[in-house]
Amino acid sequence: MAISDAKWIREKAIEHTEFFRNSIPLIASENLISPMTKEMLISDLNNRYAEGLPGHRYYQGNRIVDEIETRTEDLVKSLFKSKQADVRPISGTNANQAIVFSLSSPGDKIMSPSLDDGAHISSAEFGAVGMRGLNITHMAFNSEYMKIDVDETRKLIIKERPKICLFGFSVFLFPAPIKELKETMDEVGCKVWYDGAHVLGLIAGNRFQDPLREGADIITGSTHKTFPGPQHGIILGNTDDETWKKVRRGVFPGVISNHHLGAMAGLGITSAEMIEFGESYADQIIINAKTLAQELHSLGFDVIAEKNGFTESHTVLVNVKSKGGGKFVAETLERNNIILNKNMIPGDSNKKSQDPSGIRIGTQEVTRIGMGRSEMVQIANLINEALKGKDVRGDVKDMKSNFVEVKYCYGREDAYKFISLFK
Repeated sequence: MAISDAKWIREKAIEHTEFFRNSIPLIASENLISPMTKEMLISDLNNRYAEGLPGHRYYQGNRIVDEIETRTEDLVKSLFKSKQADVRPISGTNANQAIVFSLSSPGDKIMSPSLDDGAHISSAEFGAVGMRGLNITHMAFNSEYMKIDVDETRKLIIKERPKICLFGFSVFLFPAPIKELKETMDEVGCKVWYDGAHVLGLIAGNRFQDPLREGADIITGSTHKTFPGPQHGIILGNTDDETWKKVRRGVFPGVISNHHLGAMAGLGITSAEMIEFGESYADQIIINAKTLAQELHSLGFDVIAEKNGFTESHTVLVNVKSKGGGKFVAETLERNNIILNKNMIPGDSNKKSQDPSGIRIGTQEVTRIGMGRSEMVQIANLINEALKGKDVRGDVKDMKSNFVEVKYCYGREDAYKFISLFK
């Protein structure tokens, strides 16, 4: 009977939850939602559909949805001090698709960092940008400092005259030089697009950098990395009305229909929480990343960008070629309940992405549950011991048992109203 399959899936979900409860989560693109945000994902909003914009829907029954979406946009604009906001994209890549469709045509030239330098896959030839048929050129990059090379990139912008300059990374260690290149980009008349998926929460907390004030026309992002919300997307604008109309149309009907109303409402709640708690959260994320990087370096790990202080974000990138490579290290640590990912590093252009030389570590989720500097020291030592062959699962479980609540958000006493409605 099919009921047995349903029960099996449910038990596997419970098993997965228990596994992560007893693990140290260090994936740089994940986070935990707050209790109040979680309520939005079990509310009736998840059963409903809305197309278009508030006041201009194609379905009835959206009166309250319109109120929620309008308030969410207002919260987002206040948080990021942005002129415009669209809270309908259902992921960061989906937001990127909307910008590609709204601001470009096949054959247009776009300039971005390369995958080898840490860019996101959506900006690659085989990602959203390439599939749109854009002509991709790459910014110059200093791999020793893990930063865009301003002088050489300025020359490339003048030579190539791209329609769009896209600043964004999956390994976003240091701020992008938007203000340093703004005059040159204005000179050639290109739009400035910043993919802030990884660092959105740091921007919300007034850390890392302020792309809109530095010259970005558009910011896209996902809302579940350093921004600790539901898995959803967002677009922020500081552009002219005609361009923003194109962006709105790029979202709907361009790349979405319904925009997952429970997640949209959850984005609103997370934005309210970040207005209140975002600065202290972002501060601790960066402190933890720097501490972890320094401690790993002290233990003999080849942490990338030593000359530049390792990182100014939530991410730490480590060359583990001498320890068996990224695949071996990531799988060894997973067996010890330390969860991070293998990752390509500069110089890996001839290696397979499934067997790179590096690992990527993120501190946003362990910070979310209250870990600080002393725990970063412990984590570095656990990583070191596991790679020496010690079984550290018991130590990991003991450590994690002291961190069971989500911090930097409204408390459990403020939530769980919806649970009673489903009894």
